[in-house]
Amino acid sequence: MSENLKFAVIGGGSWATAIAKMLCVNLSEIAWYMRNDAAIEHIQKYKHNPNYLSSVEFDTAKLKLTNNINEAVEYADYVIFAIPSAFLDAELKHLTVSLSDKIIFSAIKGIVPETSLIVGEHFHIQYDIPYYNIGVITGPCHAEEVALERLSYLTIACGDPAKAKVVATTLSGNYIKAKISDDIIGTEYAAMLKNIYAIAAGIAHGLGYGDNFQSVMMSNGIREMKKFIKKVHKMKRNINDSAYLGDLLVTGYSVFSRNRMFGNMIGKGYTVKSAMMEMSMVAEGYYATKSAYKLNQGYGAKTPIIDAVYAILYEGKDAKTVFKKLTESLD
Repeated sequence: MSENLKFAVIGGGSWATAIAKMLCVNLSEIAWYMRNDAAIEHIQKYKHNPNYLSSVEFDTAKLKLTNNINEAVEYADYVIFAIPSAFLDAELKHLTVSLSDKIIFSAIKGIVPETSLIVGEHFHIQYDIPYYNIGVITGPCHAEEVALERLSYLTIACGDPAKAKVVATTLSGNYIKAKISDDIIGTEYAAMLKNIYAIAAGIAHGLGYGDNFQSVMMSNGIREMKKFIKKVHKMKRNINDSAYLGDLLVTGYSVFSRNRMFGNMIGKGYTVKSAMMEMSMVAEGYYATKSAYKLNQGYGAKTPIIDAVYAILYEGKDAKTVFKKLTESLD
């Protein structure tokens, strides 16, 4: 079904690289936009991304590499965005071609700061794209394990099941299994919220809390996520499915989790600025924390973990003091 359809990947980071790798298995050509001219030249010459997942080797004959987002979008029927949510609005401002006839899938796990919207809602409201032409690619799946070709699972959500199936089929392979979902809003909010809980897990580890406490916090985290998402978008869903609980667990516990890494540094006493500088990567959960906290002022869900992370990251509260109080509210 997807053989005659054209795909473009927008982004130059680890997720974009992993998605390009998956697409190249089943497609003869894809367009790939990234801003970094040096990275494009390196891939063309050495067949791998010098900055992310450098072990992945590409057949460059399959890549239409470009530093012009309009060229990539114009080429494609399906456009997969895989750039940090904090930079999405600025990138979209460079667009001069229309998105109205494109099918948009987001592999972005965060909130667009300028609008406080999840990415699907941002495209729908800001660019008038109907929900049946918007989809989400979620885990549980780390790009690093895709690079290592370890068995990984994806959830592809879209208002139009046929389009979700196209993307699921195109991304599937020997080490990638993909299933479809109709919960586009819930899965995208879950992908955003789990980054906040991963930061909390990292802070706990940095403060010296052990596995026993972290298991309690993750158990509370999935229930907190359920309450939040139910307020945002009420529908029948099983919060224990892989797209929700599985994604939360892998992000909260994995050594590949940049959000957990960021939280761990905060727990050890780093400032937000110094942690970000040392990581040299974007921790989506930092931006998501502020957006989720502000959104919940209207929803009123009970979210002690989100509140605790917000107090530490945005109010400058002492992590040890905040977490000692948090332990009293968990069960």
